[in-house]
Amino acid sequence: MEPSLATSIGQIQLDRPVMLASGILGISLDVFNRLYRSGAGAVVTKSLSTEPWEGYPNPTIFSVKGGGWINAVGLSNPGAPNFAKMIEPNQEVPIVVSLVGSIPEDFEMMIQQFENCKVIAYELNLSCPHVAKVGLEVGDDPELVRKIVTIAKNTTDIPIIAKVGLGTTHYLNTVNTAIDSGIDAITAINTVRAMAIDVETQRPILSNKFGGLSGTPIKPIALRCVYEISSKHDIPIIGCGGVSTWEDAVEFFLAGASAIQLGSAVGNDWIDVFSEINNGILQYMKRKNYSSIKDMVGLAKKS
Repeated sequence: MEPSLATSIGQIQLDRPVMLASGILGISLDVFNRLYRSGAGAVVTKSLSTEPWEGYPNPTIFSVKGGGWINAVGLSNPGAPNFAKMIEPNQEVPIVVSLVGSIPEDFEMMIQQFENCKVIAYELNLSCPHVAKVGLEVGDDPELVRKIVTIAKNTTDIPIIAKVGLGTTHYLNTVNTAIDSGIDAITAINTVRAMAIDVETQRPILSNKFGGLSGTPIKPIALRCVYEISSKHDIPIIGCGGVSTWEDAVEFFLAGASAIQLGSAVGNDWIDVFSEINNGILQYMKRKNYSSIKDMVGLAKKS
């Protein structure tokens, strides 16, 4: 019997387990359709705010050794109301809308914009490492996390995902609070706060000085976080951070994730990476006699 790549993240059903992470190519419905046809199980939009944000001036992205990137784009986006109008024609692509804000009412307002859109989930960005008063500053405040998750859950019946990262407090505190507040799933992790300096100019390379490190260098950290969360909580998890091969994806499944997101790999290998990783997972499942993704989820904790 042919193995199935279908997976579930709580109530969220996907035909394929490899998703586009927020922050890359997540701003156009035409691109979403192309990604879906190329093998993405779902696409996560760029993080949207209540109003349009311009983001930071260039330079905003820097390549580091070992297959990583440091970026401080500044969450540039057209704003939730404008974006909702753009994706309203969508009928086919499983879209997860990423949202960022500083007060609970921001998230309530933004979710309401998508009432007439076909989306499968909302991902609350509680962990952007380089924009003040949103992201990690929100995730580091347990009471604010509680209020945001509660108001989001009360605003819609669509599943709510919390994306967590490594801030000034232990990330598991954010996870615990989000779960206690009724979150449906966790994405772990966001980029890691980092920087780079030009030795000739002797100045920080990024205009914002600090950015978020993504790609291969953070995979062991993200994998550890998924393993820790799944060991402590019975909550659906999406693994994110440094996935670029099918082996990486399988590692996250074995650690406890039911799906994975990738971003930097798209920048390195373009959209063919989705089908390549899906095919690699499928061949691995055949070799190991697994019939579904769930057969692999969390197996590393049993060894």
